[in-house]
Amino acid sequence: MEAAHTKLSSRMIPAVDLLAELREVPIFSQLKVEDASCLGDVDLIETPKGVVLVESGEAELSFWVLLSGALKMTKPESDGTSTLMATFSAGDAFGEVPILTGATTTAVKIKAIADGRVVRIGEAGFWRLIGTCPVVRAGVLEHVGRRIGAYQVMTRHREKLVTLGTLAAGLMHELNNPGTAARRAASQLRENLTRLQEISLRFSQRELTLEQKRCMAQLQTEALRDRKPEPMSSLEQADAEQELAEWLEESGVENAWKLAPTLVQVGWECNDITCAQYAFPREILSDALNWLESLISSMQLVGTIEESVARVTDLVVAVKKYAYADKNRAGEIDVHDSIQSTLTILAHKFRHKQLTVEKSFASGKPMLHTTGTGLNQVWTNILDNAIDASPEGGKVSIRTWQDEHFLYVGIADQGQGIPEELRDHIFEPFFTTKPVGVGTGLGLDIAHRIVLGQFHGNIHFESQRGKTEFVVQLPLEAPTECVPASPGLEAGIS
Repeated sequence: MEAAHTKLSSRMIPAVDLLAELREVPIFSQLKVEDASCLGDVDLIETPKGVVLVESGEAELSFWVLLSGALKMTKPESDGTSTLMATFSAGDAFGEVPILTGATTTAVKIKAIADGRVVRIGEAGFWRLIGTCPVVRAGVLEHVGRRIGAYQVMTRHREKLVTLGTLAAGLMHELNNPGTAARRAASQLRENLTRLQEISLRFSQRELTLEQKRCMAQLQTEALRDRKPEPMSSLEQADAEQELAEWLEESGVENAWKLAPTLVQVGWECNDITCAQYAFPREILSDALNWLESLISSMQLVGTIEESVARVTDLVVAVKKYAYADKNRAGEIDVHDSIQSTLTILAHKFRHKQLTVEKSFASGKPMLHTTGTGLNQVWTNILDNAIDASPEGGKVSIRTWQDEHFLYVGIADQGQGIPEELRDHIFEPFFTTKPVGVGTGLGLDIAHRIVLGQFHGNIHFESQRGKTEFVVQLPLEAPTECVPASPGLEAGIS
């Protein structure tokens, strides 16, 4: 490509003829007549406003001295935009850094923003000048030092902006799920309160016996009591729901199959509600148990809203810790409870795609003794990807197991799988296979950084058509020294 400056009005003249003007330039301020021979002949170029002096990508490097006028230097970006790098006025010199650093092409565009004149010294002339003129060499090197310092400041500022942008994008990604869950729970809570009011009005029109009042009070007390049942596997939960639904149906309760999952989720069994069966005749038993289900469901929805708000609060705390490098304190994390809480937050997304969740948890209550934070973010991001990858009506499987040193959590979907050529990029920030506007490409990057950086664990995946499983490996104890990776990570993937 022909260089832009060759199209301009230029002429070669001895540098000594420009000595007075060159001395106005700081790096040439000590230049003597006898030193001007170091410069030899130079190219004097007229630069009318609007003309392009240098185009990005040119192979010819030069050292420039602006005698009059003004220039603007910009750097073209990959997205088609340009970043302003510098503006030059009379007395400025530039172009030495690419030559000194061994660049082969120019990376910037230089355009005149006012009429002026500029001196161009070619690459060979620049090296001759540096080698034969100590006065100019000292000025150039001092100038380079100042320019590199300014560039480093600008680079650090740019890195901070990039980090801030990444953090902001991650926050938007993380806030979306609890925000949506809270909004949906509030809407369902309004429906439940309407149902409760309707059923309560019907009860107020009846003369309840003392036994019925006592039964209702007992059921209400149990419903309002804060108790967390042990998490069940999907098979155990399905069996318990079927057993309770059949018992309710035989007792003449309407919506038996709708009531059963809510009651089972809080650990209720047939024995817990037998008082209602004996105290209420069949015609009002349905009202009594539907009232109970609405009350329990309302409590669950309040819990969902509380968890959602707590997640938002946790994110704010995380940002504060990020900003102030707050020191973590050792603590215990119930991994099963952590997963269950995340499933609650994402329940609406599972329902939207009619997905079932199959849980196969290790026996007992595996606890992590760790200083790490953000484990819920890991489950949220992996499960969110699993939901998006799953076909309508599919299944997401969650399993846990452990060995002497590590706890493992496997999360699998039934999607199309991850193409072989994309697998090396899965944990890279901003990499996503989702359509534009759907994914940020930050989910797995965040999960990866939390698992490795916060918990000193590992994250791995196996993928084929119909099954992709991400396995998170977490040390049971916060490591004080390097613990060898357990073979259980690979052995647990099938």
